Amino acid sequence: MKYKSTRGSNDIKNAAQAVIQGISQDKGLFVPESIPRLPFALEDIKGKTYQEIAFAIIHSYFTDYTEEEIQYCVKGAYDKKFEADEIVPMVKAGDAYFLELYHGRTAAFKDMALSILPYLMTTAMKKEKEDKKIVVLTATSGDTGKAALEGFANVPNTEIIVFYPSEGVSQVQERQMTTQEGENTHVFAIRGNFDDAQTGVKKIFNDNDLADELAKMGYRLSSANSINIGRLIPQVAYYVYSYAKLLEKGVIHVGDKINVVVPTGNFGNILAAYYAKEMGIPIGKLICASNENNVLTDFINTGVYDVKREFYLTNSPSMDILISSNLERLLYHLSGDNGKEIADLMESLEKDKKYIVSDKIKSGLSEFWAGYADINDTNASIGRMYAENGYLMDTHTAVASKVYEDYRQATGDTTVTVIASTASAYKFADSVAASIGLDIEKDGFANVRALHAKTGVKIPAGLQGLETKEIRHKGLLDNEEMKAVVRNSLK
Repeated sequence: MKYKSTRGSNDIKNAAQAVIQGISQDKGLFVPESIPRLPFALEDIKGKTYQEIAFAIIHSYFTDYTEEEIQYCVKGAYDKKFEADEIVPMVKAGDAYFLELYHGRTAAFKDMALSILPYLMTTAMKKEKEDKKIVVLTATSGDTGKAALEGFANVPNTEIIVFYPSEGVSQVQERQMTTQEGENTHVFAIRGNFDDAQTGVKKIFNDNDLADELAKMGYRLSSANSINIGRLIPQVAYYVYSYAKLLEKGVIHVGDKINVVVPTGNFGNILAAYYAKEMGIPIGKLICASNENNVLTDFINTGVYDVKREFYLTNSPSMDILISSNLERLLYHLSGDNGKEIADLMESLEKDKKYIVSDKIKSGLSEFWAGYADINDTNASIGRMYAENGYLMDTHTAVASKVYEDYRQATGDTTVTVIASTASAYKFADSVAASIGLDIEKDGFANVRALHAKTGVKIPAGLQGLETKEIRHKGLLDNEEMKAVVRNSLK
């Protein structure tokens, strides 16, 4: 399996090379030359463990890795660091099944891929005889940063640098990052929002002079964001696993369709569900749930992507995004692999902050249904789900739950539905506590304790005692300082 750029250049790589490089030389994203079919019959996935499914899915994409190498990566990633024995529990609440993706070390779905990416990357470095130290450069809207830091901390021959928006993450998320241990970890807050951080990181990746300078110092850049194909492909596995679990529970029969609802900002998590569908998992509708930054909702409904709009800071900060990087991959697939067309669209986005897709792409968007929930909707959804079903959702999952309610009301579709539950409620304890009727404390960690006292829901191990940990990273900078910080961090 080869990987090519969404923007049509001849920068063609094998999987290991694509994982190391992160982003194509033409600024595009790597995509598989074809999406493989499921490596097993649908009737054979019932009863498979998460590790077995992850191995089969990842190996079907990363064919230059040996079976032994993929097994090593899977076993190292999906082990006792996850608090749930099954890795990803499936819980019925209300009218949907919640796929709980947050039982890893950092209590967010990003652990599902960022637990394995360091193994995939270090294995790739050995395979490709890479002699330079890899610098993992990441922008985060909250959860990616901590999961990447946790995954790469003290991994030999790597450095990791994370940028996050100073006003755009929860107190718990910020403390997770700023207390991160590891001699190779570097964390900086920037004045701005996630789009500012992500744009700054992309500029660094596309700075050839800096790349040459770092190469002379013995470094090369890579990414832990979902722009890295090594981050995206492992996420496909949990949608395949969700189908297996529904079969096991007797909720569906082999071949029955399911719907999938995903709260998303950067479009990577729902793109993984699209890949699972293209591989052969019978998914009906892919339901895209946004918060008030509903650029994706408008795009899916109109075919017009326009970021010339107000940017909102919400209580679901991981979705406070206007430029959804992974959407570029979907556009490429729906265009019939037309790299020139995608390059033109991305140029229009950069210059005019807007693009309009072709009728062919717009037709392909019919596989998706899109809606959004504002802060009031989100909070009401949390309160209602807890009151009626005793199930505690975080703010992002609540956005998905509310959009699913809207979908059912609009369509009357009662197909069995899986909602991607993307984070522990404790990561956004202020909003969640208020939503179930608790008085809000000024300190976010007091709200964690109050939420636990009220609900009895276990506090994830990675969040326990977080408020007393030493703050090790205190940098705050402007966007234009990001390149200098990267250079200085590696001296």
